Amino acid sequence: MTSIKNIKRTAATVFLLFGTALVPEKAIVAQKGFGPGERTLLDAHNAYPQNGRWTDRIDRALSTGTPVAIEQDLFWKQNTATGRFEIIVAHDKKELDGAPTLESYFFDKIRPLMERALAEQKRDTWPLIVLNLDFKQNHAPLLDAVFALLGKYESWLTTAPRTNTPNVVAPFTVGPLLVLSGSNEAQRARFHDAVAVGQRLRAFGAIPPADAPGANDDEREANLSRMSAKQLIAPKASNYTRWVNFPWLVVEPGGPRKAADWNGADAARLQSLVRRAHTQKLWIRFYTLDGFLNGDGVGLTKSYNFGSEVAARTRWNAASAAGVDFIATDHYEAFHAATATRLRCGIGSLQDPVGPAHEIAECLNLTRR
Repeated sequence: MTSIKNIKRTAATVFLLFGTALVPEKAIVAQKGFGPGERTLLDAHNAYPQNGRWTDRIDRALSTGTPVAIEQDLFWKQNTATGRFEIIVAHDKKELDGAPTLESYFFDKIRPLMERALAEQKRDTWPLIVLNLDFKQNHAPLLDAVFALLGKYESWLTTAPRTNTPNVVAPFTVGPLLVLSGSNEAQRARFHDAVAVGQRLRAFGAIPPADAPGANDDEREANLSRMSAKQLIAPKASNYTRWVNFPWLVVEPGGPRKAADWNGADAARLQSLVRRAHTQKLWIRFYTLDGFLNGDGVGLTKSYNFGSEVAARTRWNAASAAGVDFIATDHYEAFHAATATRLRCGIGSLQDPVGPAHEIAECLNLTRR
């Protein structure tokens, strides 16, 4: 009879090959909540039109099911027809003409889902959508307008009380939509500091990025991959700062384009970062894990490219197995399919592996064909 010790050893071997290990399916499906380490979500990177392309991105993201995270990049632009300034969703300034507003593109799109959720009151499934706001400008009028827009839809939101003890995490009042902002101090000033005590926080920021030493960007990026998890994630969660956001280069030096074969050291590095974030009561997000599948890399960011679907999927599996909360990728459907494969094979954390290694490999090989 195979001993438990041998089962764990063989499962660990497969983990190094595929970035995963076998656990009962219920351990993945069951959602006790949405706190750090309790669920892993597709983070639909740049889910908005760009230069006339990808006009269906938000539909594609929603088609993968919920819960799901959706990123929207924001600018502040004057409408030449009306003279009013608007919150625009776009990748950069040269794409602002003709770009949609945040309200028309995102909030109007999810309205049926939100209204149905409020009617059904299945609160154990909330939040259904995590909106990741990537501010490309931090002008006060833009931040004020976003805060006001969130107030218009406050009945949808996951909120927390603004208290006079900002370093103490207050409990959420859970709605079907959770909004995340960034680490910029201007965002904190608008979304937390300017909110009166007793009112509700409508968005939740990231902790400030670690200050890596170095004379230039290349040196600083190299040092990020050498810094310990405690150095990279020093603060604990506060009432406003609830997550941490990393490029993949903190896991593998140089990021996706320079990544070699996935190995045990990489897995240990990733696990240390996830464990530290969750110890600090923070969600953790990594961006952006792409493979430029079937020629779909046109217009995507080259520095995010691992070079193949297999390489990208290996990192998706590893990040899921490690308990990463938000995995950002441009390949929404492929990520969703990989998640379905993991569920069919019973893949999750390495903490409690069961079953012979050959069964894990056989399942993965069958579903990868």
